[in-house]
Order: sequence, then C-alpha cells, then structure tokens
Amino acid sequence: MSSVRRSLSLIATLVLCACAGGADTNIDGTPLPDVDPATLQNIAKGQFGAKRRASAQAPAPLGGYARGCIAGAEQLAETGPTWQAMRLSRNRNWGHPELVDYVQDLSRKAAAQPGWAGLYVGDMSQPRGGPMLTGHRSHQIGLDADIWMLPARNLTLSAAERENISSISTRRANGAYTNSNWTRAHHEIIKAAASDKRTARIFVFPGAKVQMCKDAKGDRSWLRKVRPWWGHHYHFHVRLNCPRGDSACVNQSPPPPGDGCADAQEWVNNILNPPPPKPRDPNAPAPKPRRELRVGDLPQQCAGVLASR
Repeated sequence: MSSVRRSLSLIATLVLCACAGGADTNIDGTPLPDVDPATLQNIAKGQFGAKRRASAQAPAPLGGYARGCIAGAEQLAETGPTWQAMRLSRNRNWGHPELVDYVQDLSRKAAAQPGWAGLYVGDMSQPRGGPMLTGHRSHQIGLDADIWMLPARNLTLSAAERENISSISTRRANGAYTNSNWTRAHHEIIKAAASDKRTARIFVFPGAKVQMCKDAKGDRSWLRKVRPWWGHHYHFHVRLNCPRGDSACVNQSPPPPGDGCADAQEWVNNILNPPPPKPRDPNAPAPKPRRELRVGDLPQQCAGVLASR
C-alpha cells in the first residue's frame, strides 16, 4: 500500500471513530459530522487531510481563506508558557509563522487577565492548509485561529484531557445576549486581538459584539474588526490579513467603515424579533448542493504543496 493510501486509510479510520463517539469532537463536546471514506482520495479535503507534516517550502499562504492552502506552515507548539493547543488528534495547530507568533503574543496578553493563565487554542490550519476533513470552510491558508472562551487556568493538561474537555458557551437567547460566563476578561482579550495591526477580522456571536459596544470606553476603532456571526460563542475566530508581500494570498474585503455597533444591534433585533421569511419564487430553480472542492479548484500552486516532500 502506498504512503498516500496508508494516510487516507488512517484518516478515514479516525473520522469514522470520531463519528462513532470517539475523541474528535467540537469544542462543545458534540461529535463532528461524518465523512464518506470512499470519496476522500478524490476530493481536496481528503488529500490535504492525509498530510501529517508541512511542505518543505518557504512559508506562503496561497489563495483565499476558504479556497486555498499554505506552503511551509509552522506548527504551534502543543504547550507553551501561556498556551495549550487543544484537540491534538486533529493535527490542526499549524499556520503561517505570522499566525503562530500572533497566537503566542495574544496568549501573553491573556495571561495578564484575572483568572487566565493564557489561552486554549482551537483549530488553526492543517499542516498544508486546504479544505478540512470536517468542520470549517475557511482556515485554509494558515491565517485563521479559533480561541476558546474557556479561561485557560491549567496549562498542564494531558493530550487525553485536551480531547475530552469542552469549552464554555458565553451566549443566551440564541445569541442576542451574553450569559454569566461572559466576563470583562473576554472583552479585554478580544480587544487586544482586534487592536493588533495584523488582524483583519474577529468573528463572535452578535450578543457579544453588542455587549462590547456598550462597555467600550475611549478609542472604539478596534470594534470595527469585531464582526457578528452565527455560532462563535464557544470560541472567537481570529483572521489575519495577508502578510505584506505575499502576492498569491487573497485578502478579504475590509470591514465597512465605523465601529459596526449598529449592524450588530440589527443582528440582535432580528434574533429577538425574526423578520418574516421571504416568499420563495416557485419558478426559481432549487438550490444546488455545494460541491466538494477538488485540488483543481484551488490555486495552481496548491498541487505543488501537496506534492512537496
């Protein structure tokens, strides 16, 4: 059996074990969705998911956050002075060196908050980025990271403990409000993350953005980068800008001008009082199911990333 087939077989086994109640779960402890092992070798997520190490290339994010890959990724150490990488079995603690440096910087700032020894770091990217076997559509170019809302008080968790511990939810009323788990420390950590010039966006549930808008004093410019999005109450999602000079990396359009607080309030209003659904045009064609990405759908350089030793 070739090394590629062995890797795909291992990945398929891991996925099936996860969906049967094994260790690979979401940060709230729920199992990840199933993946058909028979299709893995024909789609991009199967091929990128089979790679256990980064490519032997210079670091470069290639393509966009939801359609790309990363050459020469760096691995975030499983444990550091102020962080621990979680769910190690997923092998998703990889990213562009700038992301690794950013996470370490943010963890030191988090350690200055009462009750926090640092950060629990969730999914970053796979060793060569690309579409993931389960979960995210983004996180493909080594510039995205999920930071757990659970205060990191114990930085000596074993690998087994990191598989089984769950983060905490900080929302109530379907995302319209924060709950009692939300603290000023969450506000300050997200503020520190958004204030870093490398940050493009931070995604968090709408109620958290509204709460931060209410509590923010003085300079409010950092709030522009904090964007409301569904979910994101067990973690917040950091997205970095493309590193300067990396022309093959595709930035997302910048957030609209302003602090974005009115937009977040509109999200909350729609949660509390949902607008009536728009009538569907009976003559409109039914939406097509999203097709799985193939390697050919990604930037041309990604084939070389896969082929690299």
